[in-house]
Amino acid sequence: MDAHGHATYECAVKTEEDSDEQTYRMEFEMTAANRDRIFEWAKEAKYFSGTVDSGNRKLAFTGAKILSYQDGPRTATARYNYSNLEPVRQLTTLFQNVAGTLDYGRRLTYYHRYQKLALDEELKRMQEQAKNNELSEIQGVAPVLQGILEDSSVINVVRARARELIQMASGTPGGRQ
Repeated sequence: MDAHGHATYECAVKTEEDSDEQTYRMEFEMTAANRDRIFEWAKEAKYFSGTVDSGNRKLAFTGAKILSYQDGPRTATARYNYSNLEPVRQLTTLFQNVAGTLDYGRRLTYYHRYQKLALDEELKRMQEQAKNNELSEIQGVAPVLQGILEDSSVINVVRARARELIQMASGTPGGRQ
């Protein structure tokens, strides 16, 4: 994400067990509130220039995480499994929630094209996670949701779920940000 909130999400996935990995990339605009939080937490974490990993080898390995910061001459990258630093934990949670949201976008795009009957269950899960505040930056997948909403070949309940998620992303009545 840059200083203006322009963000890029990229992941490599296999759509089927025996298929080759495919790169999925999505660009979106981070909300001002999350952009400001990210930069504040980065500042509180000294822009990742110190020790970020807790160093506790007794903790379960939950996956390698990398935070990078670049601003003119200041550049730092931190790799960690778990951090005792509260701003790093906050960033980790936020970025995992954003990744979860954008991964829904990837799966919904696939299901919309190849398995329309899978859309209902996927959107139901997405709604539940959104209501539990486990997703962030839903507006990042709004174009995918809008495509589902406008597709008359998709059943009405699915289109209604897509509409509700769009409302949640935009903060319109009946939804939240």
